[in-house]
Amino acid sequence: MIMQLKKPGIQDGDKQGKCSLCKTGSRVDKIAACSSRARSKIAASRRLMKDNPPYDKGAFRMEINFPAEYPLKPPKITFKTKIYHPNIDENGQVCLPGISAENWKPATRTGQVIQSLTALVNDPQPEDPLQADLAEEYSKDRKKFCKNAKEVPKKYGEKRPVD
Repeated sequence: MIMQLKKPGIQDGDKQGKCSLCKTGSRVDKIAACSSRARSKIAASRRLMKDNPPYDKGAFRMEINFPAEYPLKPPKITFKTKIYHPNIDENGQVCLPGISAENWKPATRTGQVIQSLTALVNDPQPEDPLQADLAEEYSKDRKKFCKNAKEVPKKYGEKRPVD
């Protein structure tokens, strides 16, 4: 499935014209769906589906908002589906250094942002948490953390689409 995104002035090849990141099983991971929301921004709504525990039992919807000033300002990523993760807070805000205002580089491609996000989900960074209690649990009792992380998609997660 390839969807069209129309936004004059966007020069990032990953979003201009065909949105190649919207293909399920694309080069950046199992990600599906994108849409245009407003004249002032582009929003891509995606489902992140990991194949490795503890996040392999559900799909997690996230939204990537590209401000009107993009690529001079970074996109904002929000998880819309609850996820048990030390670097993602209860409101879905993500601690991803590459998209912070002070670290953002306009040359950063959308695919790089998504690759960084999937790497963070796969490998939490407890030294830079948004939820200190989960970071401590991850560091001190990985088995308990994984058990708790598996329970959240059962309760809040989306069903995984059939490949």
